[in-house]
Amino acid sequence: MTKRFPLATTSWDQAEYQAIQDVIASGQFSMGPKVQACEEVFAAYNGTRYSVMCNSGSSANLLMIAALRFSRNPDLRLNPGDEVLVPAVSWSTTYSPLQQYGLHLRFVDIDLSTLNFDLQALEAAVTQRTRAIFCVNLLGNPNDFSAVRALVDKHGLVLLEDNCESMGAEFDGRKTGSFGVMGSQSCFFSHHISTMEGGIVTTDDEELYHLMLSLRAHGWTRQLPVENRIVGRKKDDPFEESFRFVLPGYNLRPLEMSGAIGIEQVAKLPRLIEERRRNGQLLQHHLAGHPELMIQQEIGKSSWFGFSLVIRPGSSMTRETLMRRLEALGFEYRPIVSGNFARKEVVSHFDHSIFGELRNADHIDANGLFIGNHHYPIDEAIEALKTVGAN
Repeated sequence: MTKRFPLATTSWDQAEYQAIQDVIASGQFSMGPKVQACEEVFAAYNGTRYSVMCNSGSSANLLMIAALRFSRNPDLRLNPGDEVLVPAVSWSTTYSPLQQYGLHLRFVDIDLSTLNFDLQALEAAVTQRTRAIFCVNLLGNPNDFSAVRALVDKHGLVLLEDNCESMGAEFDGRKTGSFGVMGSQSCFFSHHISTMEGGIVTTDDEELYHLMLSLRAHGWTRQLPVENRIVGRKKDDPFEESFRFVLPGYNLRPLEMSGAIGIEQVAKLPRLIEERRRNGQLLQHHLAGHPELMIQQEIGKSSWFGFSLVIRPGSSMTRETLMRRLEALGFEYRPIVSGNFARKEVVSHFDHSIFGELRNADHIDANGLFIGNHHYPIDEAIEALKTVGAN
């Protein structure tokens, strides 16, 4: 049954459908010039030198970790057994690539207000084994990158961003996804832009860029420039070079249709973000100080992927009650990403440790959920939310 206030809606119009038809007419369905053009316009939008499009935000995370494993730069390379600090709340494919490349995950609590890293816990969690921090910008909200950068510089760590829920967010005038050595983005249906399935990695590092171009497509050299940071210079024989495999790669390529749709979506992105921010401001105006519910505290300029609703500690309200009231009003809702991921059964397969007690992650796991935000005014939905705490 269609909900009155759904979690996600399409941002496509005739431009995206025409882009699909143009690809059909061209006969070029596999990755080609439209994908490359989408990469160029997105890198320009995000303020980075490079972007690499792939088939999902999950694959974007996989590409980032794989590229760090095979980097020749000793300041960036991640080796099996290295420790990576991760927030206890994120999506499964933030964590899985770390396990798949033999890294040690160290789960750190989140801040109950921002839903990003608890910065005091993050600093205390650093050990001699720590090699990287994987920041997740949750539900559109940037991390405090001034504080994170100070910690990274102090300990000589690698900084990565999972920006799949926060495309277009800003901190100190910079787009998220540009603070780490790489940042992942998602173009899934429910996200800020949609190529239906799709992901992007942004980076300023040329070697990492070239590694991802190869890893994305079988580990071969075909998509690399003639002069590159992987093999130096490609051979002159195009037949031999087209089937030259140099890395243990994947097939994570997007379709040409995804690239064509992405070009149209990126053109709309500033307006889509502006409308989401307008809704975020309205939500803060009406629900800040709500006696029963906490909403996310904005850091920098959030792109407001969705609106978290967390029952305040000490409140007599239960999540079951909150869910019933939201359902009566016609809201679709979901857990806050995956809740406390450190409590999931799959973690038994990970080389991992937990710093502290994860109290805040446990609280949102039991007492939180989120509802949708959109690229158009949702004043009616926010008015309805004002009644949720009523007895």
